[in-house]
Amino acid sequence: MASGKVDIEYLSFADWRDADSADRHVLNLHDQYYCAPQAFYFRPHERWYLIYQMADKDHKPPFGPAYSTTSDLADPRSWSKPRWMFPDPPEGQKWIDFWVICDDAKAYLFFTSLDGRMWRSSARLADFPRGWSAPEVALRADIFEASHTYRLRGLDQYLTIVEAQKDQRRYYKAYLADRLDGPWRGLADSFDRPLAAASNVVQSDAWTANISHGELLRAGIDERMEVDPAEVRFVFQGASDAEYRGNPYGKIPWRLGLLEPAGESGGQPDR
Repeated sequence: MASGKVDIEYLSFADWRDADSADRHVLNLHDQYYCAPQAFYFRPHERWYLIYQMADKDHKPPFGPAYSTTSDLADPRSWSKPRWMFPDPPEGQKWIDFWVICDDAKAYLFFTSLDGRMWRSSARLADFPRGWSAPEVALRADIFEASHTYRLRGLDQYLTIVEAQKDQRRYYKAYLADRLDGPWRGLADSFDRPLAAASNVVQSDAWTANISHGELLRAGIDERMEVDPAEVRFVFQGASDAEYRGNPYGKIPWRLGLLEPAGESGGQPDR
């Protein structure tokens, strides 16, 4: 990060408890900045897609959503070189942390703009990964970045989790909707009633006060982004107050954690 070059790493392991010992592979897709990955299998193309944000000083504007594809997820060297998702990006749009989810008719691209707004753009499935509509505001709230949207299996509802911050601490909120293009209503949408925060995470050996850039473990692999509401697990990056508040973002020693509901592992976040 300090050098200005940011990469995505690939790991493969059978159990999350083996993550720390797994071989790590830098994807080397770009020679500048690319990060915040999302991976899924897009059934209409029978290919894996990697969605991420990228910066390229030779592109105007220099920052935006990009994608790569592969037919072999097990081979980290097989990803294609980056392509922009918006060949003609909307002028003046502020955007970060891109996320794709599809229903039976359309693909939806969600992102945030660090100012209390989550945005939505859509495209016909036949046009994906291009053909996006002009972005429109999907949610206004005290939110920050890293919005991730899922279909709740068996409930015919959608869940968005999104990062917020208060008192120099990162935490997660949650919102529900009946449609991907519909209005979002609060589920766990305040600092006092969060989805995941230092206040509702039990730690026998306290190592994190921040729940940041989290993602639910999915029940499937495809573009529908399904999660099983009866089996919720949440992967996130964490850091103590001293680590988070005492360093610029690029030097925070983030560690991965795994949250499980209380009763499975006592609610304690494994590192």
